Amino acid sequence: MAIGSTMHSFTVHLADVDRGVYDELSLRLARHPSETATNVLLRVLAYALEYEEGIAFSEGISATDEPAVHVRDATGRLIAWIEVGAPDAARLHAGSKAAERVAVYTQREPNRLAQAWAGKTIHRAADIPVYSFDRDFLEDAASALERRNTVTVSVTERHLYLDVNGRSTSSPIEEQRVG
Repeated sequence: MAIGSTMHSFTVHLADVDRGVYDELSLRLARHPSETATNVLLRVLAYALEYEEGIAFSEGISATDEPAVHVRDATGRLIAWIEVGAPDAARLHAGSKAAERVAVYTQREPNRLAQAWAGKTIHRAADIPVYSFDRDFLEDAASALERRNTVTVSVTERHLYLDVNGRSTSSPIEEQRVG
């Protein structure tokens, strides 16, 4: 944990009907002083929406050579590289070469990300999904974050229903491709 980081805990009730994943997750993550509540929530959502055996958070925004979330198999081999926010093309390129699967979860406008990545080399770019949400969805939900949080994440027909400490909101999960 970085000096000055704030620890946040999350009890996540996950019901992802689309993938048939139902579980209760107990998560702890460090929030760097420069990290927004929206980014913290985005990391939690990326974790929940990608949840499978072997998933873990990296060290946070200070981990420059790791994704925000990753999945490793029982042998330690990197299976999935999951970025949040607005990663640069070089990170996506490296992640795509290192892992079988790469995904990006963003609070930004996907078209702006695509413009930033245009003309840059990204290994298997056409295979990388970029997931985004309604414009104010994350900010609204993030405003309810506390140090200890109870979160319900429900997904059905690519629509996300989210409750954070009693504040409910929803958004479609939009998907675009990098390339």
